[in-house]
Amino acid sequence: MTRIDPSITPRSNAHAIVVGAGLGGLAAAMRLGARGYRVSVFDRLDVPGGRGSSISKDGHRFDLGPTIVTVPQVFKELWAACGRDFHADVDLRALDPFYEIRWPDGSTFTASQSTEKMRAEVARLSPGDVKGYDKFLRDSEERYWFGFEDLGRRSMHKLWDLIQVLPKFAMLRADRSVYAHAAKRVKDERLRMALSFHPLFIGGDPFNVTSMYILVSHLEKEFGVHYAIGGVARIAKVMAEIVESQGGHVRMGADVDEILVKNGKARGIKLASGEIITADVVVSNADAGFTYDHLLRKLPRKRWTSKRLKKSRWSMGLYVWYFGTKGTRGMWKDVGHHTILNGPRYKGLVRDIFLSGKLADDMSLYVHRPSVTDPSVAPDGDDTFYVLSPVPHLGHENPVDWQAEGAAYKAKVIKVLEDQLLPGFADRLTAEEVFTPETFKHRYCAPYGTGFSIEPRILQSAWFRPHNVSEEVDGLYLTGAGTHPGAGLPGVISSAEVLSQLVPDPEFVMRDERMAAE
Repeated sequence: MTRIDPSITPRSNAHAIVVGAGLGGLAAAMRLGARGYRVSVFDRLDVPGGRGSSISKDGHRFDLGPTIVTVPQVFKELWAACGRDFHADVDLRALDPFYEIRWPDGSTFTASQSTEKMRAEVARLSPGDVKGYDKFLRDSEERYWFGFEDLGRRSMHKLWDLIQVLPKFAMLRADRSVYAHAAKRVKDERLRMALSFHPLFIGGDPFNVTSMYILVSHLEKEFGVHYAIGGVARIAKVMAEIVESQGGHVRMGADVDEILVKNGKARGIKLASGEIITADVVVSNADAGFTYDHLLRKLPRKRWTSKRLKKSRWSMGLYVWYFGTKGTRGMWKDVGHHTILNGPRYKGLVRDIFLSGKLADDMSLYVHRPSVTDPSVAPDGDDTFYVLSPVPHLGHENPVDWQAEGAAYKAKVIKVLEDQLLPGFADRLTAEEVFTPETFKHRYCAPYGTGFSIEPRILQSAWFRPHNVSEEVDGLYLTGAGTHPGAGLPGVISSAEVLSQLVPDPEFVMRDERMAAE
């Protein structure tokens, strides 16, 4: 952390506590600090960023969570709200192509920002689907303006907010799944996968998540796909520095055990050490499920009861293998920054992950090779990789025993990579680390070890999702993946923007405090 300049003081004595230094929590702290709050951020980890942090081992830096930035303007706007220039603080590099998708039959699809290049890729795989692809892009843009720029940037905590938009939801066929919408526009099954897999990046089942999420295709086309030199962890580090430059405080290694409530209002927190810190406003960037089921465990709840949370649909778990390879920087020249390796099944594998809770023998892998863009992630001549496989979360009837299954699953991942992407890599392995759903459960306090909190199905989105202003406690606000508008970097940064619209100005908070005292 940067040293706090004693000459920098907030414009108000109103104190806001933020539980969790993930990207959503840091963004909320920045916005509240810019509005004059005295902000204190508490997180149990040793570095800021939450799932967007990194670890280093033997000269390799492993970005633990999100690897790309898809809507840079949400960061630009956040920085501007704090009187800063995002691009002066973060070196953002546009990636082109975005990623390559590979199928077992040897066919490929390369995604890029150019519409003409994308149309050419569609024509190469399935000439008869070009017109359908054009329609899909128009559909995507329409849903972007409604779903992201409208609903995603304002609060949806009132039932009337939902009622007002129901006609638009109906007109846009929000009841149809992402996959069903792609299937309506194109016939080739490979293209259907290429146009529908994006919900997996925010924890959603493409065969059940609302088709509103096809807006991601427009996000990629309009804003591109970017990588921050230093990784997303670099963005998180700068965010924490901005909070402290505003006179706030970011305290790592502080495990919050309870949100304290007095007379129905959030009044502070209690750390696992027993220390109590009082506040006028409390923001939770902890998972919404963990917030209600653990941090507010002593409070009778009306909506987000333990029973309600248990019955909710949760996002999948993640198996992530981080590893380095020795002397490979010039090898595998056809392997770029991002590669998606498809298994032999799409729908069946997704069903096993989300519905059956079965750890399948086959898999699809997302392979991140940041060293082709950012050499600082590895020693000279070496490579750093991050390989992710969606797997069931731990809340299914017969959860995966990762102590027993982990080694065998890793062996299967190695075989897929050796056969389909990185021949000979296993003989060059150096540093490595494996995260399973068990890791997510314990490291991030993620219910059921999920990767992305509550799944963004239509009846778990917008008003149906845990609100940014708590339904259970006055003075408590939520930010991050488990609240509105949802997971993914654009979603969690936007959640802080929505939250800032709901938190009263500090002078009103202090006025209310004085009136209560009188």
